[in-house]
Amino acid sequence: MSVKEDIKNQLTALLDERGSLLGLLDKLEPARILAFGTAYQAWYTRAVTLVRSLAPDRLDEFIGYYRVDPKHKTVHAGTYVIQDYINGYGPPLDHTGGKPFDEKNLTGLRLLNQLQILESIQSRIDSVITDVQGALLAELEDRELDAAQKLKDISLRAAGTLAGVVLERHLQRLAQAHGVVAKKNPTIADLNDPLKQHSIYGVAVLAKNSVLGRY
Repeated sequence: MSVKEDIKNQLTALLDERGSLLGLLDKLEPARILAFGTAYQAWYTRAVTLVRSLAPDRLDEFIGYYRVDPKHKTVHAGTYVIQDYINGYGPPLDHTGGKPFDEKNLTGLRLLNQLQILESIQSRIDSVITDVQGALLAELEDRELDAAQKLKDISLRAAGTLAGVVLERHLQRLAQAHGVVAKKNPTIADLNDPLKQHSIYGVAVLAKNSVLGRY
C-alpha cells in the first residue's frame, strides 16, 4: 500500500467514527461521559496528528475546538470546548436555576467542526499530499545544498557533484509534475530544453542550468 493510500484510509476511518462518537453524546450520564471521553481521546490523538502533517494552517482551529484556553476564566457558550465536557464541567446555573446552554449540544458542534476540517482535507487529499511531499523534499534539498556548501572547502568536485544531483532530481520532479516527457534516467541536459519549451522557466534559467549540466 502506498503512503497516499494509507493516509486516505486513515482519514476515512476517522470520519467513519462520526456516528459512534456522536452516539455517545446522547445522554449525560457519568458513565456515558466517560465512554465518550475514552473513545474521543483515542480518536483525537490520531486526528490531530494528520491535521498537523496535512493541514498545519488548520491545526490551531482544530485544537481550539478541544483544548481549554487557560486565558478564559469563565465558562460560557463561546468558550466551552470538548475538554470541558470530558472533564465533567458544565455551564454554571443562572439565576433561575437553569442552564444557559446545553453542554452536550455544544460538544457535538465542536466535534462536527473538527470532522468538517478532516472532510476538507479528504476532499483535496491528492493536492494536500503533493504539497506536503514538495515541502519535505524542498527541505531535504536545502539540507543537501548546505552540505555541498560545506563540502566545497574540502573537495570542490564532490561539492559540485552533490549539488548537481540535487538539481537533476529537482528538474525530474518538475518534468513529472508538468507532464514533460523525457527519456529514461534523464540528465540535467536532457531535461533542460524540454522544460524551457514547455515554458516551465525562461531563458535565464535555461542558460544557468546548461552551465551547471556540464560539470
